[in-house]
Amino acid sequence: MSEYYSKEDRQLIKRCIAQDRHAQRLLYSRYAQAMYHTVIRMIPNQMDAEDVLQEAFLNVFKKLDAFHGDASIGAWIKRIVINAALNFIRKNRISYLSLEDKWVEEVAEEQQDYSQVSTTQIHEAIKALPDGCRTVFSLYQLEGYRHREIAEILDITESTSKTQYRRAKNMLQQQLKKKLVKRLAE
Repeated sequence: MSEYYSKEDRQLIKRCIAQDRHAQRLLYSRYAQAMYHTVIRMIPNQMDAEDVLQEAFLNVFKKLDAFHGDASIGAWIKRIVINAALNFIRKNRISYLSLEDKWVEEVAEEQQDYSQVSTTQIHEAIKALPDGCRTVFSLYQLEGYRHREIAEILDITESTSKTQYRRAKNMLQQQLKKKLVKRLAE
């Protein structure tokens, strides 16, 4: 086994595989909140995000015997959660803009101090992004995927992924700038 997880984790995983409901609840309680935040960044509707999370954890428990310890159990679960969210997004046919969409406006990046904007306001701004932009932004900026990987995952071109990311970034910048101006005016 790997150094990515402890003896305690190994025991917990074995108990989960043996259908020990207490162990399954424990594993769920350890990771559900963090995984919910991953899902809600990609799927802003709370009920849909909760459904996706539940589906993902069902898959976790079904596939747990395939976990080989090549990564931490948290990273392995996160991959399943992200895949569940992406499957939901695919089923709901989120549209993506291609590079040919001329109305994507370029906003020059300004050096702006956003320290006055709260984390909650940032999360709200991300949730308010159009579906395609939010998905690409979350995968690239928050989950660390490259545009090439995002293109493969979402079955779009790499240039479309870059366009969606740039559009998301510009929209976030505009939203946060408005919130900052409003806050400073108060």
